Amino acid sequence: MSDTPLLAIEDLHVKVAEKEILKGLTLSLNRGEVHVLLGQNGTGKSTLAYAIAGHPSYKVTQGRILLDGDDLLAMAADERARRGVFLAFQSPVAVPGVSVANFLRTAYQARFHGAAAKATDKTVGQAGGFSVIEFQKKLMAAMKGLKVDPALATRYLNDGFSGGEKKQMEILQMSLLRPTLAMLDETDSGLDLDKLHVVGEGAGRLAQEYNMGVLVITHYKRLLTYIKPTRAHLLLDGKIAVSMGPELVDELEEKGFDYLKATYVTKSA
Repeated sequence: MSDTPLLAIEDLHVKVAEKEILKGLTLSLNRGEVHVLLGQNGTGKSTLAYAIAGHPSYKVTQGRILLDGDDLLAMAADERARRGVFLAFQSPVAVPGVSVANFLRTAYQARFHGAAAKATDKTVGQAGGFSVIEFQKKLMAAMKGLKVDPALATRYLNDGFSGGEKKQMEILQMSLLRPTLAMLDETDSGLDLDKLHVVGEGAGRLAQEYNMGVLVITHYKRLLTYIKPTRAHLLLDGKIAVSMGPELVDELEEKGFDYLKATYVTKSA
């Protein structure tokens, strides 16, 4: 078994619109681990996820991001996706004119069967050509497993969807694309209890089934009922101020950010 972490972030500095948001963040994550990023708004949680995914508005000015030991910053966003980097958005956008089935088929084909994927992917290596019929079977099975209305497959992606349906679409993508690194950016926001159970249980099951490394960004404990964390990090002013086990989540839920800052950050300063 390799000692190389799935994700290694070293002294990462990131600017957005000329404002520095991340100011020397360091983090390491292995396959099969679930790390939770905690912090108040503006501390850099989503900035980290977008920088890893390769969003062009998030400029890395210093530091490194390695995926399986390879320089992720040298890869374009689409290459990162083919290598298994996946981001479930907090507010998924609608794509009028593109059906759910066509969108997912195109993404699946690029991830597992495209020429570029075969040249760059170290982990997938599926044999054989692409079959539309086989993909349809996979799509229907995934929708059934995640309790997604199959009628949504023919509708335009997220166009007129409820908040819960949009989040189900994110986890449906996760199911079909089977990422090696999955980042969930406040996937629990805006969900009622029924949809939270469906989305949370689905994401947790997929993470275990495919031995993913997972970064969860959240303000609440409720999603972590389904995706059990192995490590929790408190971000403060663009850096990780505290790293602990999952008990940090319980303390945040019970006592709040001010308590964590006073207990761990101030005392260690």
